[in-house]
Amino acid sequence: MEERIVNPESGIYPATGDYVHAIELTGAQRILYLSGTMGLTADGTAPDTLKEQLTCVWSNIRRILSEAQMTTDNIVRVTSYMRDPAYAAQNQQARLAALGERRVPTTAIVAQTLSEDWKIEIEVIAAA
Repeated sequence: MEERIVNPESGIYPATGDYVHAIELTGAQRILYLSGTMGLTADGTAPDTLKEQLTCVWSNIRRILSEAQMTTDNIVRVTSYMRDPAYAAQNQQARLAALGERRVPTTAIVAQTLSEDWKIEIEVIAAA
């Protein structure tokens, strides 16, 4: 599989260091769509802090990817649903830590979660 970042240089607002407009994939044989994944522990409880939930959500994403013989290197799209706009910076930092040098299209949305103690939900698309 080959990836090509698509960031037009004119006629649109510029991409930033942690953001790309699009990614083009060629030669992908498998695509994995993850449901919105919460920052819950294995027993289904939500830790108290956003930091703990972000740690759990990325751990949960890595576990699902592993089951499909993929890693975070296979992620080609990330959508975050945050309960509070104040969570944006921590969410960004956690995403950058999880993806390392990889930059993929991302969207962050502020939305009411199904349970008040769920601070973050993240869905990803991965390809291999």
